[in-house]
Amino acid sequence: MMGKIKFSALGKKTFLISFLLGTSLLLLFWITRAEFLVILGFYYVVIAAVVNLLITLYELMEYLSDISEKKRNGNSVLLLLLNIPITFLYLTLFLIFDNLNTWPH
Repeated sequence: MMGKIKFSALGKKTFLISFLLGTSLLLLFWITRAEFLVILGFYYVVIAAVVNLLITLYELMEYLSDISEKKRNGNSVLLLLLNIPITFLYLTLFLIFDNLNTWPH
């Protein structure tokens, strides 16, 4: 039987906040079609990328230097890296709907 996957608190919180804010911005844009949300979303992605990169590097350093927490920090690195394909998926969806000019209601 497999145990529960463990993450560091920092890695888990960073992932969840990034994911929830990004998802909320995209959904809010789809609902309102407010153009300022595109600009806000762009800045959000840039800031979130920097923050996620810094936290990922920190988690990686912890993983490489602290044997007792290896599994937890290593899992957090993988969790944070999951934000990369999620961001590209959201960008692709945004561009597809923008090109079709048929935003869902």
